[in-house]
Amino acid sequence: MKREDITKLFPDATKDQIDQILNINGADIAKAKGEAEKAKGDLDTYRADLETAQKRIKELEKAGTDLQAAKERATALETELNGLKDANRIRDIRAAVAKETGVPMELLTADSEDACKAQAKGIQDYAKSGNYPEVKDGGETPTPAATGTAGAWQNLISQINSNSN
Repeated sequence: MKREDITKLFPDATKDQIDQILNINGADIAKAKGEAEKAKGDLDTYRADLETAQKRIKELEKAGTDLQAAKERATALETELNGLKDANRIRDIRAAVAKETGVPMELLTADSEDACKAQAKGIQDYAKSGNYPEVKDGGETPTPAATGTAGAWQNLISQINSNSN
């Protein structure tokens, strides 16, 4: 607003009145500019906060993905560990029954102590019965250091036969 604009609207206005009107108008403009600058500063702050929040969201999403992958890996490792514990438990049972009964551990296939003992008794009873199937071996002489399941049977039978005599 200019002095001429006020004079056109209020032709009888004094210079002092026009100055007061211009001062009020100037104060209103300064106030509006200040509010606009503050709003602009607030907008810049909010934009920076939004950018920071978006970065944090991406970090948290990645952390969530990493956490899920770690949970899946932990579950797989736990499953593997439980399998190994079970295999060790069964091996220990078989070793204890083998030691107690004299039946080679390789011949025991059960996974509980009672079942292994029943298997061992069945194997011992069979070995004592002498009802072995006749196997033609092509005339080869069995070696005393036979290994594996066949060797375990052979050693068991030899041991039982020598104990029976």
